[in-house]
Amino acid sequence: MGWFSKRLLGKKGKTGLWQKCDGCDVPIFRKDLESNLNVCPTCGHHFKMNARERIDLLVDRKSFTEIDESVMSCDPLNFFDKKPYPERLNASIEKTGCNSAVLTGMARIDKMPVAIGALNFAFMGGSMGSVVGEKVTRLIERAAADKIPLIITSMSGGARMQEGILSLMQMAKTSAALGRLREVPAPYLSIMAHPTTAGVAASFAMLGDVNIAEPKALVGFAGPRVIEQTIRQTLPPGFQKSEFVLEHGFLDIVVDRRQLRDTVIKVLRFFVE
Repeated sequence: MGWFSKRLLGKKGKTGLWQKCDGCDVPIFRKDLESNLNVCPTCGHHFKMNARERIDLLVDRKSFTEIDESVMSCDPLNFFDKKPYPERLNASIEKTGCNSAVLTGMARIDKMPVAIGALNFAFMGGSMGSVVGEKVTRLIERAAADKIPLIITSMSGGARMQEGILSLMQMAKTSAALGRLREVPAPYLSIMAHPTTAGVAASFAMLGDVNIAEPKALVGFAGPRVIEQTIRQTLPPGFQKSEFVLEHGFLDIVVDRRQLRDTVIKVLRFFVE
């Protein structure tokens, strides 16, 4: 690659004026990509979005108020893997500008009040530790107390290994909170982006009253490579992609990001009205 191409695309196509699509390899003018909600206009590939972008995509302008923003992880196990766990946390905080891997708050969507949260994959792979589980549980409880719809967008590699069993406990904790939400009752819309896997997929992400996923998102517990190595069989094409998961009954709908807000409004109106 010549110096001019490097200047345009940046390192690995991440920082220049253009973004190389991971789906079709076509260079995209970065401003065009942003105006298209980070969806490739050529092939429809959905690029990752951070948590605040996810929330801004759905809620009415300037209606979001963050809650529990000061809750931060500690190091209960003194975990060390190449570098201390606190160093990894501080690096993620500096990288993302967020104190945890989930952003939660109250907002309105088409003037309807909602409790809404979004996982941030850039923060340690969107992994669920004690803080993520606590913040998600508090958000669920706010939705139950106010008797309003709950919306969570998931994008995660699963439970956070640096917190061991404490992270796995969050699966039961969040699932139990959702059980109490159903008794209200208040609707829960779960939105899954690429990837939504492991402990998050096996708990609150797959427990929506309506389960929605973006196109070609990886949705499942163990990844395809792990499954193939375990059962020593070749998996079918598209295994665990959202379209495959929809076909096998674990999703309700696959929605292009550009139609996601309109779809969410229609679903909310169905429940609220």
